[in-house]
Formats: sequence, structure tokens, C-alpha cells
Amino acid sequence: MIGEEPAPSGTFGVEAIAMTMRFGDFAALDDVELKVKPGTFHALLGENGAGKSTLVKCIMGYYHPTSGDVLVAGRERAISNPRDAHALGLGMVYQHFTLVPAMTVAENLVLARDHVPAVVNWARERQELAKFLAGMPFQIPLDAKVADISAGERQKCEILKQLYLKRRFLILDEPTSVLTPAEADEVLGMLRSLVVAGELTVLMITHKFREVMAFADEVTILRRGKLAGRGKVSELTADEMARTMIGAEQLTVQPARSGEAGTIRLELDQIVARDDAGGIAVHDLSLHVRSGEIVGIAGVSGNGQRQLVEVLAGQREAESGEIRVAGEIYHAQREEMRRHKMSLLPEEPLKNACVGGMSVADNIALREFDRAPFASGGWWLNRAAFRQDATRKINRYKIKTRTPDTPIAALSGGNVQRAVLARELGHDIEVLVAANPCFGLDFAAVAQIHAEIMAARNRGAAVLLVSEDLDELLELTDRLVVMFHGRLTYETRTGEADLTEIGRHMAGH
Repeated sequence: MIGEEPAPSGTFGVEAIAMTMRFGDFAALDDVELKVKPGTFHALLGENGAGKSTLVKCIMGYYHPTSGDVLVAGRERAISNPRDAHALGLGMVYQHFTLVPAMTVAENLVLARDHVPAVVNWARERQELAKFLAGMPFQIPLDAKVADISAGERQKCEILKQLYLKRRFLILDEPTSVLTPAEADEVLGMLRSLVVAGELTVLMITHKFREVMAFADEVTILRRGKLAGRGKVSELTADEMARTMIGAEQLTVQPARSGEAGTIRLELDQIVARDDAGGIAVHDLSLHVRSGEIVGIAGVSGNGQRQLVEVLAGQREAESGEIRVAGEIYHAQREEMRRHKMSLLPEEPLKNACVGGMSVADNIALREFDRAPFASGGWWLNRAAFRQDATRKINRYKIKTRTPDTPIAALSGGNVQRAVLARELGHDIEVLVAANPCFGLDFAAVAQIHAEIMAARNRGAAVLLVSEDLDELLELTDRLVVMFHGRLTYETRTGEADLTEIGRHMAGH
């Protein structure tokens, strides 16, 4: 029994041997091996659907694998549930925070223990916590409410909670997705120092090669549920790792940046917008985008970007201010979008840009379904024209679907986004608003979307790109602004961008 076996002392390694996990006929994992050596920082790479999350959930006891074994400190262990994993010293830090926002840091730490007394002696607990923090490489304010501390401090708190609970093998699931670059480097650097000190072993799921190259010792790469490669990071390049991840699939080549910015095409003048709770989410925001220019909005999630994009898309009413397209007042109505050749690539496209139960062909035709050749007289629909247009765009945009008549909700996230891309970019465009267009997508889809955005810019479109991925913004944009608490706080030409300065403004400093 797990409960009768003590957790390993000191740092220890974990191995997954011949791990197979089937969901019906689908093999999410097929005879996968993973070996994380004690006292190392190990990266787990793979595209969406490669099996990364399934593998760590099998290790942590969330899933019971179809076959295969987990070795902890060289001994086979039967991990039936997460509690068994915790008892062995395994912990997991998730992509999204699991702390209770209304509670203090101290309360989150103490109440996370398996055994908490009915009456807590908080004076003694704070004393013990202070002693614990004295041995940690980073500090956080124990009496602060979690809701009042920064994203970076919350992530530190999540990690400290695992260390406080005596977890010595940490699995990190995309741990820096909500952090500024400076916060990400600080958190990973602190974890790296604990690894080097012999106090911790880390397994990190990530898609950021920069972090792998900077902090990891070894890497394991999965592709379509199978082991695709592994090795020492010092002996590999980012390109080699990327090729191993995608296999034989060819990536779309991004066109070179060409042409000069022209006249102002999209202009926002003192826009004010509220969030769903009625609070001000966007404060007097003014911005312009010229033809032949990509302007990027950087910022940590939750700083008003979503509400701003919804105003531009006509999904949210602005409280005040004006939007002008080609000098004309713009109200985000369908006829205005058509006249100004305006397109949108929204976040969560299945939710915000598609009708899930309708076919791929119908969704691709949504923009022009009531015009020739799709309709006669504005109402008589030509279904053959729908399918003919969809078939052409399915081939051009590499949309993987059984038929044009397949419901779009049955497609993967990348292919839903490709279908939206086909609809929004498959005609002349003069203004493009894209919001986190590549979030959660595989390398092939990301390469294609980036290439299409750059091609639209080169043809003279004005592009506003809102993204939480700073690397994406640095690659694509001509000009970069930072949004914090609904305001634009910093602007720079991308070619002159200072990462430290951008990160400082993203954190509100």
C-alpha cells in the first residue's frame, strides 16, 4: 500500500515505463517512456494532442493507464490517485492558479495541508511559515490577500505551496503563460537554483523554446502519443526540437516584411468600455494603425484587451469614444465591415466566430452567404456554391476535415482557426483585428497564421494584433504598445524594443 511506504528522502527521479493510455479506440499514449533523473530540470515538449498532459496525469494518478508502470526513486509504485502521488512527494503546478483569491497567502498555505487542526493557532503557524520562507530563494507577503498580489507573486505562491507540502518532484504545466518575461525568468531561475542546490527535481511542460534552452537540462519530445525524441538540451538546437515535434509536416514559410506604412486606416479615440461586472475595463484608449503596418498590443491577460476587441467586433458597446475606419465613424455593423473590408480573427474562434453545429462549408460562407454566388435575391441559397467555395478554401488553408459538410465543432482547435482564417482572409482586406490568433495551436497552424497575417500586411492591410505571447508580437509587429489596467502605458518601434522595459510596463511598474 502507498500509505505504508515512506516518501523518498531528498531529491528523486521519476520514470514512466511503456506507458499506454487508450480512450476507446484512440491511443493518447502508445508505449511512451520518460526518464527524469533526480536533481535535474527536465522539459516535456510536444504539439497539442501529443500526449503531454495525458502522460503527467497518469504519473499523478488522475488517469489509470491502460498499461505501463511509474517508478519513483527507482521503485515501482501503484499511484491510484493524486493523494498517493502527493504522499510520495510529487506535486503539480497548473497553468491556471488554484489559490483561493479571498484568502491570504498564509491561509492558502496552511489550509492546503492534508491534516489541519479544528482550531488553528495562527500565531504559531505564521512563525513556522516565516521559518520555512527563510530557507526559500524567494519571499511573498504572508498576510496579503491572493487577489491583491501580482500574477508573478501568485505563481511563486503556487510553487511555495508545493514546497511547503514537502513535494520534492514538481510538474509544471505551462507555468509562465500568465507571467511577464521578467517574472517568467525570475520564477524559473528560482526553481533552477533549487534544482542546482539538490533540493528539487522539475518536469516542465512548455512550448517556449527560449525557456527550454535557458533552464532545462534534458528534454523529452512527444508526437501523436509516441516518443519522438529525447536528449540533453546542450546538444540540441531549437530548430532540431521543433522538427522533431512536427515530424514530416511542412511549415508554411512566412513572407519577408515589405513595403512602407501608409495612411491611418484604423483609429481609436478615447475609447471607454466596461467589463461584465460594470467596472471600467478600457480607460480613454487612443490608438491608430496605418495601412501596411502591424501594431501589437502586449499585456498580461485581464487588462482590458478582451473588452477592447469585443468593442471592435461589435460584441460589446463602448461607453464613450469613437472608432474611425478610413476616416469614417465605425459602429461595428456588418455592412460597415463589408464596405471597409474589415476582418476579425477572434480568441476562442469556436465560441466567438463560428456556429458549432453548422457545417464547415456554412461557417466559411457566413460572411457572404446572402450575396452572389451564394444567394439569389438575398435569400435563395445556392448550396452547391457553398460547397464549391469551401472545398477550394479547405485545400488552400489545409483544413483537416472529413467533408465540407462536417460540423465545425468536430474539428480540432487548429482546424477551426484555419476555417475562420479561410473565411476572414480569403478575400481582399484593408483592416484586420486578430486576438490571440494562435493560442493553443500547433506549430503548423501557427506558422500558417503568422504567414497569412504578414502577407495581409504586405498587401497594405492595417493589422491590430492583440496577443499575450510576447514572442509572437516581437516576430510580427512593426510597432508595439503595452496595455495595463485598461490603459496604454508604453509604445515602441518593435525593432528598438527593450524586453526589460516592456516587461516592466506589463507588470505595471
